[in-house]
Amino acid sequence: MTTDRELMHRVATGDEPAFTELSNRYSARLLTMAWRLLGNRADAEDAVQRALLRLYTSARSYRSEWAVSTWLYRITTNVCVDEMRRRRSRFVLQRAAQEEADGQGLLFPWGGGHGGGGAQNLDVQRALDRVPLEARMLLALRYMDGLSYRELARVRGISVNTVKSQLARGKSIVRKILKKGGPGRRTAGASTKGAE
Repeated sequence: MTTDRELMHRVATGDEPAFTELSNRYSARLLTMAWRLLGNRADAEDAVQRALLRLYTSARSYRSEWAVSTWLYRITTNVCVDEMRRRRSRFVLQRAAQEEADGQGLLFPWGGGHGGGGAQNLDVQRALDRVPLEARMLLALRYMDGLSYRELARVRGISVNTVKSQLARGKSIVRKILKKGGPGRRTAGASTKGAE
């Protein structure tokens, strides 16, 4: 089996079958990640297409000391961040939460038979909506895709210590919101000021 790095070097020379092979290897994982970040399958598919196009057009700038997967995650997260910045609204996340409520999607399938079902997933999704963008992306990449702190640092272009602090911040926000009974059910006098 041809390694990812060998395929990348072939893509850099314009080898379309090598590009197709890399796309086949990674597109499902990239789609899952993009869907979690963007909250909508159609937007996620568009983001993956743009990321794969960037892979093809930027293949000559690939540095072989990077794992191809890390490079692809970085390209894809950057495409997703660009999309989120372009929108500057919560509409897509609200639509994803509605899809969750309607039983059409499990963007963050934490439960996986652990009880709680759709309502618990919806509470977690709504809590995650309150987490700042960078921390939310790191949480998704860490807990859904299993990236290490070091891989997260490379994907996002930040230090390992920043990764750790952002993850701790994000987890703390989610924990506080879920302890209060969910993001949509404030207790009397409860403030969400620290969760913004």
